[in-house]
Amino acid sequence: MSTTPLVADALEPRSLDRKVVEVAVGVLIAPDGQFLMTSRPPGKVYAGYWEFPGGKLELGETVAQALRRELFEELGITIAEPEPWKVELVDYPHALVRLHFCKVFQWEGTLQMREDQQCAWQQLPVKVTPVLAGTLPVLDWFAQAQAYMGATVSV
Repeated sequence: MSTTPLVADALEPRSLDRKVVEVAVGVLIAPDGQFLMTSRPPGKVYAGYWEFPGGKLELGETVAQALRRELFEELGITIAEPEPWKVELVDYPHALVRLHFCKVFQWEGTLQMREDQQCAWQQLPVKVTPVLAGTLPVLDWFAQAQAYMGATVSV
């Protein structure tokens, strides 16, 4: 995990006494390598921005438990054991969030957009815009992995 947070909308005011919000994030990866992105629902901060699905940990929940609950609530799917991947601290004007990214390779059920959000299977470079700041590190990690494997990509 980076010790310096990624700062989103740096010119926007922030409260100085914010607690870190722990968030479980699922990076669903299909057998063909495409990954699922969802839009933020109407009425939420950054509505319409694209991100990876997930949500806040509730009191006493592990990252895996929160991710299972959130993906069922948001997408109507039941996931197999998520693979912890990376952790990133993101400083948004409205919240300081610690994103616990997990890879998800197996799930059951048909995707249902239960919060009036949209979904899109993507590959690099992504076609959906705008992309939420906390999503950018994941796209960069994918690009680095592809570059390591000899592919050319642009993000």
